[in-house]
Amino acid sequence: MTCLPDYDGGGIANLMASLIAGLGGKQGDLPAASLLHPDELSAYRNVVLMVLDGLGDNLLQASKEAAWLNRHRRGRLTSVFPPTTATAITTYLTGEPPSRHGLTGWHMYFRELGSVVAVLPCRPRFGGATLGEAGVSVATLLNHVPLYDRLAVPSHVLSPAYIAGSDFNLAHLGGAALHAFESWQELLSQVSQLAREADSRRFIYGYWPKLDGLGHEQGIGSGSVKEHLAMLDAGLSALAGELAGSGTLLIVTADHGQIDTTDADRIDLDDHPELARTLALPLCGESRAAYCYVRAGMEAAFENYVFDRLAHAAALHRSADLIAQGWFGPGAPHPRLHERAGDYVLVMKEHYVIKDWLPQERRHTLVGVHGGITADEMHVPLVTASL
Repeated sequence: MTCLPDYDGGGIANLMASLIAGLGGKQGDLPAASLLHPDELSAYRNVVLMVLDGLGDNLLQASKEAAWLNRHRRGRLTSVFPPTTATAITTYLTGEPPSRHGLTGWHMYFRELGSVVAVLPCRPRFGGATLGEAGVSVATLLNHVPLYDRLAVPSHVLSPAYIAGSDFNLAHLGGAALHAFESWQELLSQVSQLAREADSRRFIYGYWPKLDGLGHEQGIGSGSVKEHLAMLDAGLSALAGELAGSGTLLIVTADHGQIDTTDADRIDLDDHPELARTLALPLCGESRAAYCYVRAGMEAAFENYVFDRLAHAAALHRSADLIAQGWFGPGAPHPRLHERAGDYVLVMKEHYVIKDWLPQERRHTLVGVHGGITADEMHVPLVTASL
């Protein structure tokens, strides 16, 4: 079943609109989340948002290991398009849909830099120095207003130590206090301490990436994922017990879900040299939603090849059409959105993925993937606990 993002009250962008308004900020024109009204937040001293990377709602509901999470599940939200960390986490860090923050996937063509960049590590796809190391101000490049500068309360950001000081993280930190952690237990301890010591209202944001990583490596349906989800559930249950009576609203959600793939689902651009010759740049975006930059005059050849050879695996869309139809969100688009979404988008069907490789890249296989428009990828849970 396919599922498009909801920006009218049922998506993660709307959740952020609720949090902004409920924490004293200016909501803007995005509707609040229908599952969490801003007025509900007024009763709490602490609002804690925990984002568990890769936790799809369908996975959660099918997981008996996650008893506490399922008991407190309020409903489901959609992610953004594409449902992937680089795009969805930026919505969490800015409160804006992709149409406005302008980040469209893991690999993005920045015309102003003349380079395809891996967005989260802020490193050119060909490797080498990060943008910061090369003298590029990522904050200036992205020109985002951090979420925390839109709120009327102090904010605390809890991030894995290996990315806490990254160019991307620091570009979105604003006036928030940054706390690095090494483990799940350390993250929970930091949340507990920050919430219990608060003498005035505060917002606490925590991000946990490992579930997503296990899904990529071993499959979202693997035993390792189930075991890890059980650990997350037990930790959140214990945290809720520690924070009982603290005036805390604990919100748990995710950036996207995942699906598992097999060798039969993988399309390698090396096997399609005629298609590769029509492209002016490497594939951008995601393996489930690939942005294609087509050489001038080769549009017909590109389209014909996709229709003739790949129609079983990919739906072909003009990027401008998806922008106009609101897949990336409502409102006037980011001034660079069109150039960051390519000429066409290959939205992969069923469990198919498409991938190309630069000469220096180490070839690897991901079992669990995301970025497409299946319900497993697009739906994320909304879990809340009043403590």
